[in-house]
Amino acid sequence: MAAELTVHQLIAEHRPTLDQALEAIRTRAYWSPHPEHPKAYGEQGSLDMAAGKAAFDALLGTRLDLGQPGTDDFVGGEVSPYGIELGVEYPHADVDVLLPAMKAGQKAWRDAGAEIRAVVCLEILKRISDRTHEFAHAVMHTSGQAFMMAFQAGGPHAQDRGLEAVAYAYVEQVRTPDTAEWTKPQGKREPLALTKQFTPVPRGIGLVIGCNTFPTWNGYPGLFASLATGNAVLVKPHPRAVLPLALTVQVARDVLSETGFDPNLVALTAERPGEGIAKTLATRPEIRIIDYTGSTAFGDWLEANARQAQVYTEKAGVNSVLVESAGDYKGMLANLAFSLSLYSGQMCTTPQNLLIPRVGIRTDEGPKTFDEVVADLARSVDGLLGDDARANALLGAIVNPDVKDRLEAAAGLGEVALASREIANPEFPGAVVRTPVVVKLDGAKPDDEAAYMSECFGPVSFAVAVDSASEAVELLRRTIREKGAMTVGAYTTDEEVEQAVQEVCLEEAAQLSLNLVGGVYVNQTAAFSDFHGSGGNPAANAALCDGAFVANRFRVVEVRREA
Repeated sequence: MAAELTVHQLIAEHRPTLDQALEAIRTRAYWSPHPEHPKAYGEQGSLDMAAGKAAFDALLGTRLDLGQPGTDDFVGGEVSPYGIELGVEYPHADVDVLLPAMKAGQKAWRDAGAEIRAVVCLEILKRISDRTHEFAHAVMHTSGQAFMMAFQAGGPHAQDRGLEAVAYAYVEQVRTPDTAEWTKPQGKREPLALTKQFTPVPRGIGLVIGCNTFPTWNGYPGLFASLATGNAVLVKPHPRAVLPLALTVQVARDVLSETGFDPNLVALTAERPGEGIAKTLATRPEIRIIDYTGSTAFGDWLEANARQAQVYTEKAGVNSVLVESAGDYKGMLANLAFSLSLYSGQMCTTPQNLLIPRVGIRTDEGPKTFDEVVADLARSVDGLLGDDARANALLGAIVNPDVKDRLEAAAGLGEVALASREIANPEFPGAVVRTPVVVKLDGAKPDDEAAYMSECFGPVSFAVAVDSASEAVELLRRTIREKGAMTVGAYTTDEEVEQAVQEVCLEEAAQLSLNLVGGVYVNQTAAFSDFHGSGGNPAANAALCDGAFVANRFRVVEVRREA
């Protein structure tokens, strides 16, 4: 397609999708343009399962030269959690050359306007969607997610979050009109008359600091929010999860070039082993926006030190589920067992602390003691993961040695109610696969408090005995306030307890799920409807996605003229 025609064609093709996204974020109803089932991608020229795997295999051992200015080396070293050496090399950047080149294209991108930027972003997402099978293998072999989860969370769900960010960005930019005729009466004199022009202008270069566990799902919101609001975007992937974001940058650069824009508006910078370039990049004066997902320590450092930039962080929290009573005991246990097991608990939304009254709970099967509830949950997890093939499909692989170390250390923190076991993966003998551990702790003991009030990322949960429901509610409040929480769950048939939990979550700004017993889990959120994080407690200073996530990535500049 000729460059001068491409933009018009893209508006015709993608404006209906943008309009549907705008309606979805308004109504919060279910909607997604990206199918979740792998077989849906075998049509219309999209890559099917075999072709996607072949495309991924063809990447192994290659050099991904993106044609970026300032490339002074090629670096690599990714090893799949499933035991495969990827052997892909990526450009290492001389940022003194790359950053000025990225800024050069911002004027034309700014002047293109919100609609054109939005449809160009949607074309990038469409081309990524067409390669979902290929991206799924890239996510699987950098994050350790099982294939189906990598396909869904790393593919359509990540693409949904990127599209959601574009929709919010568009809304905020068109809130102010492009032009206005301003007339002020002056009594008998001629009125004052001005023509006013309003232009959303980008802050500068956005830096996306990728994470190991969800490189696309967590990376796309910030990338597309910054790009759609006129900013260039530099992507700094996690050293263990470069490939999915490198492919994303490659697609973005191709689309920008084909639509007549500077491909250097999106660029990648990989790092040498142990180089730690994130701190250096984060404090560069050219970097004006930072999106980060990862540890609390580095997130806090960014918030304190990257003073020249608008910083959006998703850090860590201690997620709790309060269990006071159950109207569907078996449904509750099944739901919790799945939540604890999915991707080996390596999600920022996985429940860690199960707050249970030590006197037990009321259920539709009669009263259950604390010990019975914990034992029944352990049996539910065992039943879910009893078949090794199913267990591998749910658990995936342990993403790095730190998670394995925490899992093994957790068994020494208290009485083990459910021991972790090793599972072999016949397809990938090098994979480290472990089932969750559940440890009993006493909410009244200071030594136990030190354990359950600290985040233990991975397949580790604590069954915390508390004196009463009201004690559980207050412990929930303190945990959110002091440590933060990405998610909160509660099971209760008592209206007063439900209201108390809800009030805590409203006051402490934590997202709450009540009495989930079906196929929706506390650690899952749906784009266009659910908010991921709130930005109102220590776990994250932003939500994915809302108006606040995009509105400060640009400013509106006014030019006034005499009419």
